[in-house]
Amino acid sequence: MDQDTPAARLINDIQDISFLKLALIVLGTWLIIFVVRKSFPYIAERGPSRARLYVLGAVPLIRLVLLVGAVLWIIPIVFNITFQNFLVIAGAASVAIGFAFKDYVSSLIAGTVAIFEKPYRPGDWIEIGGDYGEVQSVGMRAIRLRTPSDDIVTVPHIRLWDQNVSNGNDGTRTLMCVTDFFLAPDHDAEAVRAALRNIALTSAYLDYDRPVLVMLSETPWGTHYKLKAYPFDMRDQFAFVSDLTVRGKGAIRGAGGRQVTAPAAMADT
Repeated sequence: MDQDTPAARLINDIQDISFLKLALIVLGTWLIIFVVRKSFPYIAERGPSRARLYVLGAVPLIRLVLLVGAVLWIIPIVFNITFQNFLVIAGAASVAIGFAFKDYVSSLIAGTVAIFEKPYRPGDWIEIGGDYGEVQSVGMRAIRLRTPSDDIVTVPHIRLWDQNVSNGNDGTRTLMCVTDFFLAPDHDAEAVRAALRNIALTSAYLDYDRPVLVMLSETPWGTHYKLKAYPFDMRDQFAFVSDLTVRGKGAIRGAGGRQVTAPAAMADT
């Protein structure tokens, strides 16, 4: 094969490559992504609560579009694009991915899938692999969660392939909170149920557009009450549950009920 033919050259002649143009493309793309990553969360936190998740969710999509655009712009500058060279590049990339970057590329693919299928997005409260927290950012390889104890957990997208993802709010501004109470069986269930419902309806954190439910069932350890309600803002979920717990204890005593302690295994039922 003639090595001097244009089709045989994989990379353009060095004098034909504009390194200044490449640098400007990389720098410009990085700068726009940096501005988007900093400005959109700032706007989301200070804008209307209902628009917060939409603004945060736009960040990974904009970043993906910018990165794809930059790569498509750079490739013809560096490489001599022909069908023959395409096959060479695809073959070399397949070998590299298969032996060295399989997990990394799998995470990138899962990250791209996550942007469109949206099993999670910035602002969502999710549980994956035993870690529960708010999605702070969705990168190309991994997401970052902030747990209730203020820890940052980095979770690679590759977990999407083999683990379940539990999303508490799925893009909405609130989520259901469940407060558990265990009572000795000898009490007036109607009175306790009405008292717990009233506790939720008088909470300052309650979203009044969502239903309030009080469910109960008998267990070997007593009567199990579940007070289910939605806070107006999901960021108040822990304050909301604490408020229901503190005032619920008083309401139960006022209704003639007596709380009992249940094993942890029963509390999860």
